[in-house]
Amino acid sequence: MQDTHGSQHAASQGQDPDERWMRRALELAARGPLVDANPRVGCVLVSPDGEVVAEGWHRGAGTPHAEAAALLAAGDAARGTTAYVTLEPCAHTGRTGSCAEALHAAGVARVVHAQTDPNPVAAGGAGWLREHGVEVRGGVLAEEATALNRSWTHLATTGFPWVTWKLATTLDGRSAAADGTSRWITSEAARHDVHRLRSECGAVLVGTGTALTDDPYLTARHPDGSLMDTQPLRVVMGERDLPEDAHVLDDAAPTWHLRTRDPKHVLTALAEAGVHHVWLEGGPTVAAAFLADGLVDEVVAYIAPVFLGRGRPSVGDLGITTIGDALRLEPTDITLIGHDVRVTACLKESH
Repeated sequence: MQDTHGSQHAASQGQDPDERWMRRALELAARGPLVDANPRVGCVLVSPDGEVVAEGWHRGAGTPHAEAAALLAAGDAARGTTAYVTLEPCAHTGRTGSCAEALHAAGVARVVHAQTDPNPVAAGGAGWLREHGVEVRGGVLAEEATALNRSWTHLATTGFPWVTWKLATTLDGRSAAADGTSRWITSEAARHDVHRLRSECGAVLVGTGTALTDDPYLTARHPDGSLMDTQPLRVVMGERDLPEDAHVLDDAAPTWHLRTRDPKHVLTALAEAGVHHVWLEGGPTVAAAFLADGLVDEVVAYIAPVFLGRGRPSVGDLGITTIGDALRLEPTDITLIGHDVRVTACLKESH
């Protein structure tokens, strides 16, 4: 709970009280599941005298939206409050009702939202509320809210999931030795890190070449080998058949075999299934296909202090013949993982 004096003090210090409460809503939103078809959203209901009346956040598909959860907790006390919501209240009735209508019906006097809803199906809640006499302020901490739902926003605005290409490479850019062996280029600590990041994605994707050569499980596992609670959808793209006893076809997680070599076809199918973050672990040929089509948004590279001299390159031919045409990335993080360096970078001109 926060008192009136605290709110007045924040204002006297030049701080925007709306930002203060929105930061709390963002904290709540972050409690929602990363791997879900829906965005993570938080809501705080604040009384006119600066008291928190109720809080809520979205817990996953089919559960009440953040606004509905907060309104349920508040009951009649919601009347006259200000609702701080990290995403524009939806104006769409699906599995759950319209949040804009629910806020109005509960007597909420004012709505402050961060990110404008980029989903054309659900957008328009702010306008609906204004038309029905509710004061609305938008764009408060919009950048922070958008970053919280980066991949979901990307899907809503582009029609494609956010694609993170993970690669493990030697200092001289090799992903396998001359005899084809690639286990293990990187350290055990790096592999554990990969499993952690896999678990935060909706799907992990490889080509049939990787599936046949490495016979991977593509599951997300704890350091002791046990399966994590959240498993990505395993996707193999390519026209070749997989043996019935392939590890990727076991019952540890669902698996799709999409018989196409077209990255756009794969991403379209995943988008239709509500997947908004794809972890690409394909070999150099698949990686080159995604890069050539402009469908890689981020790269997570584990660089081992190893030289091979010969062997398979980490990426196939991109058709680049001059340094001026090189694909330039913007590093967002560089971290030492065991003896390896993890470099995270985004394509400067992502679609």
